[in-house]
Amino acid sequence: MTRFMTLDFADGDRPRMLARVLDMARGAYGYVVTPNVDHVVKLMDGRVGREVYAEADLKVCDSRILSNLARLRGLALPVYPGSDMTADLLASPAAEGLTIAVFGPDRAAFNALAARYPRQTLKFLEAPMLVPGTLGWRAAVGHAAGAEWDVLLACVSFPKQELFAHALRAAGRKTGVALCVGASVDFLTGRQKRAPRIFQQLSLEWLHRLLSQPRRMFRRYVIEGPAIFGWFVRCEVLKAR
Repeated sequence: MTRFMTLDFADGDRPRMLARVLDMARGAYGYVVTPNVDHVVKLMDGRVGREVYAEADLKVCDSRILSNLARLRGLALPVYPGSDMTADLLASPAAEGLTIAVFGPDRAAFNALAARYPRQTLKFLEAPMLVPGTLGWRAAVGHAAGAEWDVLLACVSFPKQELFAHALRAAGRKTGVALCVGASVDFLTGRQKRAPRIFQQLSLEWLHRLLSQPRRMFRRYVIEGPAIFGWFVRCEVLKAR
């Protein structure tokens, strides 16, 4: 593991991380989070409870900006975006035979995903509009906790998906792995377009999303996102002296 910004990030290349996820699918319940800059900022300022990330069984870096900041500290932080992990999982012959539940996308998106990956056993789980702590939330957690699946793709936006995965353990889920992978199914089914490869390589995927969805992304990337540099100085520079 690599300790950075108070989180223990997973080491290793993508095949090793995917293999670990597949092992988790066949073992005791655990969940995977994929922190990016927005997640870390909200974790640092207290808008997301630390226990949600502390109790995650695998923390995989989903941000080249975080990886570049880690490099300034002499740390190697492999990047494996949740959307890439989801695509690799669904394309993997090693996942065949597992039941993969999809929680978040609507039925049309699920059907499009199932058509794209006919060799995988996919299961649709209804995801109503969820407000953590409400009766509807508790009912959805209870239903997912008792459903049959080996892998749960939790795609109900940050931080609901992380809170949901965390709540499954408290609800008594015993087996399988939940992956908090955001808009990955939307990318795979074409509902959203990922940044071109050159944007990704230059750590500018955030700029592509800002230009594509300016109203939705302006606050995240222009107002809140730059706070990561202040937190980096506090957590990694000043404490290292």
